[in-house]
Amino acid sequence: MSGQSAESLAAQARAAEDGAVDEALALVNEARAADDRGAGGATGSGGGRSGRAGSSLGRPGPERGSAERSRREPAGHTDPPDHPGDADPARHSAPSDHRTGSRHQAAPWSAARAVAGRAGRAAAARRGGAAERRVPLDRALGLTLAEPLAALSDLPSFDTSAMDGWVVAGPGPWDVRAAGILAGQDRPEPLSDGEAVQIATGARIPRDATAVIRSEHGHTDDKGRLFALRDVDHGQDIRPRGQECRSGDQLLPTGALVTPAVLGLAAAAGYDELLTVARPRAEVFILGDELLTEGLPREGLIRDALGPMLPPWLRALGAEVTSVRRLGDDPKALLKAVQASDADLIVTTGGTASGPVDHVHPTLSRVDAELLVDGVAVRPGHPMLLARTKEGQHLVGLPGNPLAAVSGLLTLAEPLLRMLAGRPEQEPYTVPLQGAVHGHPHDTRLVPVVVRGEDAVPLRYNGPAMLRGIAAADGLAVVAPGGAQAGREVEILDLPWSWNPAGDDGGDASAERCFT
Repeated sequence: MSGQSAESLAAQARAAEDGAVDEALALVNEARAADDRGAGGATGSGGGRSGRAGSSLGRPGPERGSAERSRREPAGHTDPPDHPGDADPARHSAPSDHRTGSRHQAAPWSAARAVAGRAGRAAAARRGGAAERRVPLDRALGLTLAEPLAALSDLPSFDTSAMDGWVVAGPGPWDVRAAGILAGQDRPEPLSDGEAVQIATGARIPRDATAVIRSEHGHTDDKGRLFALRDVDHGQDIRPRGQECRSGDQLLPTGALVTPAVLGLAAAAGYDELLTVARPRAEVFILGDELLTEGLPREGLIRDALGPMLPPWLRALGAEVTSVRRLGDDPKALLKAVQASDADLIVTTGGTASGPVDHVHPTLSRVDAELLVDGVAVRPGHPMLLARTKEGQHLVGLPGNPLAAVSGLLTLAEPLLRMLAGRPEQEPYTVPLQGAVHGHPHDTRLVPVVVRGEDAVPLRYNGPAMLRGIAAADGLAVVAPGGAQAGREVEILDLPWSWNPAGDDGGDASAERCFT
């Protein structure tokens, strides 16, 4: 191991992970300090929720006071609270602790994503070379490259015909040889000036050839002489050796997603297998006694929407889902499942708040987990959480409402899995809203939208328990506290199946394109 012991490498990885998470925590604390200063410098203290001392982003803190509400709430704002009976919507940014009864501030949305990304980066560093796998092309689809894809040969590797027709030498008219050239033939006889020979698309160009004349652009007379029906330019319809790339050229960077087109490019460039990042392994624990797996809702029971939805969504985010388990509202079963899991990521559904059957926090406390994010100032999905359950393993706790769970996936699971799977971060982009979007007074909102032309159209049915909007959406609009008027530019979170990590053309957008 290059002179370093396994224990030494593990110690370095632990130090890197701790440093990365501490850096993220510092960013969150700075954001909170800024909020506190804006609210008149209010301060508070108290013990953290379950987890190691001082580790949780959800540690109790000051409640938002009238000064902060005045600063952040637009004048004349009369929006109703999110839930009936909620006199103060800020309460949902400060859930109560299930053990102490105290309240803490939720992490700002952008800071929570940063923490998740840094945790994933540190865990990926710990996985190191163990996460790399050399796999044959037919097993590489959906993985990410662990090294740049460099051409193993020139493309094309010899001059080839781009069209069916005749290959000619010198000026015409030309005497046509009897035997043509087909693709796959090796080193055809060279041509002399005034000679032509029929050639198929993809066939090798003979030495000393001038151009290819397409079948429809030439004709032969009864003496077997070829005449061009239009001007012939030197090199026309010939794909010269190395036109697409030269041997050693980088075709794709480390972290590029292996798509069907990438498989074709790799094969053309000479590859039989690719060095890829192994998919992080994920387990899904479905919680709740009220969930049905088939049939119509009945007698207080509802259909489980997350069981069918989460595994393919996690796979689209780069994970290998090893199991989906239905645990009901059984704290012993949840504890046993968490303790037994060897997955890189555990995803739970429901049970992240502080109700009588919300068992996620007590379970994390029992396994001595470190809470990295405990509540996020976002709607829907504010009770979501992220914890490091043991070395090399994290748990993302999703709310039980379907759209709230989607919010948790894109807020916490996506940045974590992106780093573990070796995928590059997508450049954020903004799109103007076609209509106004109601905002929460204090929290970020994630609203399903469709992109039409240059505008994002907000969709209805965007409540926490609804999937009708997200099922038709292209992405989620990130709406700042207070809402956004029509025409306002908002960031869009793409859904994972709309990504194109390699870019539209897989490389230099200014590169010459061959349309033949």
